[in-house]
Amino acid sequence: MLEKVDIVLINPGDRKQIYQDMGKDYSAVESPFWAAAIAAYLRNNKYKVAMIDANAENITPEETAARVKKLDPLLSAVIVYGSQPSASTQNMTIAGMICKAIKENTPVKVAVGGLHPTALPGQTLYEESVDFVIEGEGPLALENLLGVLKAGKEDFSHVPGIWFYERGTVKNNKRAKLMKDLDTGIPIAAWDLLPMHLYRAHNWHCFDNIENRMPYAAIYTSLGCPYNCIFCCINALFGKPGIRYRNPRTVVDEIGILVKKYGVKNIKIVDELFVLDERHYMKIVELLLEKRYDLNIWAYARVDTVKPENLGKMKKAGINWIALGIESANAGIRDSSSKQMRVKDVEDVIRRIQDEGIRVIGNYIFGLPDDTMETMRETLEMAMELNCEFANFYCAMAYPGSKLYDIAKKEGWQLPEGWHGFSQHSYETLPLPTRHIGAKEVLKFRDDAFHQYFSNPSYLNMLEKEFGPRVKANVEKMSQTRLRRKVLE
Repeated sequence: MLEKVDIVLINPGDRKQIYQDMGKDYSAVESPFWAAAIAAYLRNNKYKVAMIDANAENITPEETAARVKKLDPLLSAVIVYGSQPSASTQNMTIAGMICKAIKENTPVKVAVGGLHPTALPGQTLYEESVDFVIEGEGPLALENLLGVLKAGKEDFSHVPGIWFYERGTVKNNKRAKLMKDLDTGIPIAAWDLLPMHLYRAHNWHCFDNIENRMPYAAIYTSLGCPYNCIFCCINALFGKPGIRYRNPRTVVDEIGILVKKYGVKNIKIVDELFVLDERHYMKIVELLLEKRYDLNIWAYARVDTVKPENLGKMKKAGINWIALGIESANAGIRDSSSKQMRVKDVEDVIRRIQDEGIRVIGNYIFGLPDDTMETMRETLEMAMELNCEFANFYCAMAYPGSKLYDIAKKEGWQLPEGWHGFSQHSYETLPLPTRHIGAKEVLKFRDDAFHQYFSNPSYLNMLEKEFGPRVKANVEKMSQTRLRRKVLE
């Protein structure tokens, strides 16, 4: 007889809806570190935990509900987080369908938590078929909620960070305090509860060995970001800007488990800003150098946080890719978005990174509030001139929890009809207009820019020289995949 499970944590996802045909071969299938860390926290506090990664397993809401019914837990919790800020809201459509299927087909209570539910807790409680909305980080709220349910009680007034109905009236309790000790609050994740054989790195992450994108894992070494860019919603989960660090030794111990137990080589460090405090990231680098693992890591940095003197050791530790938030070529556009970078020469920083053998992903945003067609062209021209080994082109989106969302609501700007429309790659996507041009023009410019960049002979020749003809052919095939856009039809 199966042992009774207290809670099932569910990672939602619908790759076809979110990425269209890009989800088949090019996008990553990322391990849900946040949900797995919560699972480990609850298990360390003596609760029996199961996990369902509906995204990785590509199962329907009904199949997910059937698994929940079989496990018969006290509580099911859909964790809508994702490994980038935008990945939370875009997954709310499928998350809502999973919650509805569980409510309709099982007697199990349903909670939903993560970044989007935290940004819009009351609206989420009203719109979705759930018993509880978790506001904030989640581990402490779920621990306390399980304590009440396990005791057979119905008084939830002392559970921190939840929204719920009491006799038809919406109630909400104060958020749980932020976890100070991340070694306790975010222990080594419950990787054993995940389908580790299903996770796959991005195509570009493995340009050096494109046939070996699996196994793959995504981990955090810190939580939050000290900056407050208007297009980012990451700090909604924590209530304020700031950053807290895990112990570097714990991080490296966790990487050791991934390497030795699961054969992982490809790793994403999910931190919004890994390359910030060198006391933290360089300690991890030093410890990895001692271990001599054969790793292929990518991580985020700002142009103005990169210290050239550290790059050689970072490369030797296995950090092969750095993603830089360049956003716009126009300093005025960046500054008006609270992206104030004291950078004299972006190109110089990129070349110094590349000189150490580390590849660069340039991240660019079209359609920031003061953008014009001219400033967006400036950004595209800059991207093509920099000719980074990879580039991401985004449209400015009003993600719930960001300042842009508040501005959009105040100004009455049109937002996507469904939550999956907040995906950059979905058919229903709808970016923001700027003060000068409409949403349709922004989206068309972004899509054309993508194809112009990735079919540029200068870029393709660089790829072939650095990575060989197979990678060049892979990117040429990718650039032939044209996304369908409802607003452009």
